[in-house]
Amino acid sequence: MNEQHPHTFHALARTAQQIRESRGTNAKIRVCMEYLRSIKEDEHLNLAVQFLGEGAFSDISGKRASVGSRTTSTLAADFCEIDYELVFKPCRTATGSSSETIEKLFTNIPAARQKWEPVGLSLKEIETVYEQLYNTSSRAGKQEVLEEYWRKMRPLEVKYFIRIMGRGSLRIGFETKSIINAISKAFGKDTEAVRYAHMITGSIGKTAVLAKNNTLDEASFKLFHPLPFMLASPIESRAVDQYSKYIAEEKFDGMRCQVHIEGDRVELYSRDLNDITHSFPEIIEFFAEKDLPKLVLDGEICVFKDNTILPFQLLQKRLGIKKPSRKILDQYPVLLITYDLLYHDGEPIFDKTLLERRKLLSGLSRKYTFPITTQKEIKNREHIQELFDLALAHGNEGLMLKSKTSAYEYGQRRKSWLKVKKAGGSLDTIIMYAHAASGKRGGKYSDFTLGISVRDDERYEEEFIPIGKAYGGYTELERLNKKIKELTVERYGPTLGLIPGIVVELEFDDIQRNKRTKANYTLRLPRFKAIRWDLSPDDIDTLKEVERMFRDNINRDRLDQTQAPSFIWK
Repeated sequence: MNEQHPHTFHALARTAQQIRESRGTNAKIRVCMEYLRSIKEDEHLNLAVQFLGEGAFSDISGKRASVGSRTTSTLAADFCEIDYELVFKPCRTATGSSSETIEKLFTNIPAARQKWEPVGLSLKEIETVYEQLYNTSSRAGKQEVLEEYWRKMRPLEVKYFIRIMGRGSLRIGFETKSIINAISKAFGKDTEAVRYAHMITGSIGKTAVLAKNNTLDEASFKLFHPLPFMLASPIESRAVDQYSKYIAEEKFDGMRCQVHIEGDRVELYSRDLNDITHSFPEIIEFFAEKDLPKLVLDGEICVFKDNTILPFQLLQKRLGIKKPSRKILDQYPVLLITYDLLYHDGEPIFDKTLLERRKLLSGLSRKYTFPITTQKEIKNREHIQELFDLALAHGNEGLMLKSKTSAYEYGQRRKSWLKVKKAGGSLDTIIMYAHAASGKRGGKYSDFTLGISVRDDERYEEEFIPIGKAYGGYTELERLNKKIKELTVERYGPTLGLIPGIVVELEFDDIQRNKRTKANYTLRLPRFKAIRWDLSPDDIDTLKEVERMFRDNINRDRLDQTQAPSFIWK
């Protein structure tokens, strides 16, 4: 097939790259809109939008390609006939991206250039490749499939093939909200109608086809297809004029979860729409025995023991375990606390107000006896502080303020839900690497890898090791970039290695265990608090300080639920 034909994967890859290189949301939407208009067949439109917005498989399919970064990276090194440890890994450090590294190596290394012979694979053929990978269990088998088709692609196609397969963001600055806008503009439909169709079908590809064929009103919801979650904005970013329009709930230190129930069939979905049913058998058993009507609940899974909500770090010990042992179940028992109702009496109820949904939820909770959040009227700004302090005493993250009249607005951050939190802590860190920005900040360094000290730690030979990455979007960017140039000692493409000299106070929400990192810990939502020009590398915090903070958070006293409980269980 002609590579320029809109049904080819090459056309999709070029479109994705063009979106990435376009400045401004409207320009990105325009590129996508024109591409969608050019696709004539429904099945290709479905796949194109799915690949751009969801990944190799639709969110509602329950499928994953399950190909890890090491599988693609070691294969790429073999494909290029280079050493993985000595060549590929340093190149990946330089770019900060495996897929970007593979594209550049495939483009520039003669041994790789001789192997690829692009044939203009269609979107349907790419779908078949992803199916093959899904049905192949061994790493060697997956690499055999990958090599066969990489030979038929251009390096740009390989890059986006890998990113789509990872089911994460394509990292082109174009998320679901923008895709919905592009669909509505491409086919002349109301944006809200497109958004609603996406919500109830759970499929962005199917939504595009419905819009193209003028059949958005045929969109229907099915149980056991996860719905996108409603999101909250930080209260700092949204002005609140009348607190009486909101109710307050405690923001739990757990994991967001959606529960679909029909008779004794119960399934759980995480915020990223993954099926996590098998990880929490006690929750399944709890709801399966209730003889509930058909429902979809939105809530939080928390470790709950001795009438106390325990920290998220303990919940992590349950994640990814498909069949938890009796020991694990006893050590880290969990509870699902519900705070919203999305489907009831045979139909979605997203458009009902929060108060209407809450009334239905409260009635179900009383009748069938399952826990729901405690909601409290807000008297004034000072009252919010009182409720916030109580939430922290319970071991929770803070508060959620929810508009009483709000519908369930999936995938958007508006004023309807506001989160009131405070940082979990801060560390003085050192900038180890500076990564070049793209788009409007092109030519500047605004993304950074930050490290902590292990100078006096017998476990390490280095002086500093990474603890997190953060974006420095602030007024001191010019001064910082000037200092970066003075301290640069190595260059890896768009990444600079620096002499330790810039200290940053890094704020974060939490510390989590992560054995895949050199520190064995990562920071949750790290962000710049201040550049400490007054400090030197001798002043930065150590790994032992990180370990102490992690232990202290787990071991700190938490107010049990007998005192002003944060949820109701009648």
